[in-house]
Amino acid sequence: MQEVVEIQKLVHGGQGLGTLADGRKVFVWNALPGEHVRIEISKKRRDYAEAIAIEVIEVSPERQEPKDEAYLSTSPWQIMNFDAENTAKQQILAEAMSREGITRDDIPFYAGEQQWHYRNKMEYSFWADDDGLHTALFNRGTHGKRIVNGSSIARPEIDEVAQKMCTILNSANIRGSQLKTVVIRCDQAGNTVVALFVKDENFPKLAELENLCQGTAVCFSNPKSPASVLTKELYAYGDVMLADKVLGKEISYDVHSFFQVNLPIFEQAAEKIQEQTKGKNNIVDMYAGVGTIGIACGADILVDIDQNNTAMAEQNAKQAKRAIEVIQAPSERAMEHITADSIVIVDPPRAGLHKDVTAHINEVKPSSIIYLSCNPSTQARDIALLQENYEIASLEGYNFFPRTPHIESLAILTLKP
Repeated sequence: MQEVVEIQKLVHGGQGLGTLADGRKVFVWNALPGEHVRIEISKKRRDYAEAIAIEVIEVSPERQEPKDEAYLSTSPWQIMNFDAENTAKQQILAEAMSREGITRDDIPFYAGEQQWHYRNKMEYSFWADDDGLHTALFNRGTHGKRIVNGSSIARPEIDEVAQKMCTILNSANIRGSQLKTVVIRCDQAGNTVVALFVKDENFPKLAELENLCQGTAVCFSNPKSPASVLTKELYAYGDVMLADKVLGKEISYDVHSFFQVNLPIFEQAAEKIQEQTKGKNNIVDMYAGVGTIGIACGADILVDIDQNNTAMAEQNAKQAKRAIEVIQAPSERAMEHITADSIVIVDPPRAGLHKDVTAHINEVKPSSIIYLSCNPSTQARDIALLQENYEIASLEGYNFFPRTPHIESLAILTLKP
């Protein structure tokens, strides 16, 4: 089904918002505010629809040609200039806060200069045809895949390794049915590590992988799960651990643990956090990952649910050469570490804070909350839940993920007098 609509604005998910002839709202990929576009509807719901613009009839002056054919798969905002992207993100952040009754006259928004080749981690799927195996990405909003040779937002070292891996797999006559995905990471120096996730528990040992990069792990992942989750490591070559400095502190991480994908702009936010914690005691990092923020900003306690993260956090705590307690647990089960004299750092997943965490914070009233978020909507919800006891000392937005709709925001909350 096709229809022509006018795009009113960009929304949090990254699509343009329009209205169908029947009055339903439609969320449109490949569309910018002010444009009239012919759309192909991909999903219908009772109250709304989703679509892709297949023709732009009236073109926004902010539109530009995307670098990648598969831009919708990884970075759908390649279609606009960088200034327009940053303005849109600032507006979406303000709207997310306003929906929860949080009004700010001006929310500063920070973006680095690097728009392309910034990601230090990529995950590619595979496509097999008569020409062999290829790296692939899923078409946005579908289960279908398309062949890609890389991405303009990935660091070049990552895509070089991805293509070398395909050559090795093809030489060994590996079938597409044996594979799930490949995760490739690199540090700021360009050292690269790989986790190849396979569905075949008897996957052959390929000696050629030893020279692929710094380290390669071949990991069996339960084929009943669509996600590439480590079930068992089958074998490994080299060292799959990397290290980078964050605010002068060396932070180690491996191919399986969480680490920020755009370190230079992340450090800008980390500097703001460090300003709030410098010289303070009883700092608790409740979604600590490998300790990236907590160790750089003087945390005494690191809490994370993931075993890979906490293993690396333990190592980073030892490297920091000071007493840091690392706890593997969901944050809602480690709330006894949040006390009235705590400074609490939180960087939760997109779902935001667990309701028990916000309830506990309201109950014990720690002196301040430092809240870094990858989802302004859930961050705004959580701040609204805390507003009875806390005021916003500062709120800033950051473009950690250029050419994508993703927004990072940092709120500093202080206890009301």
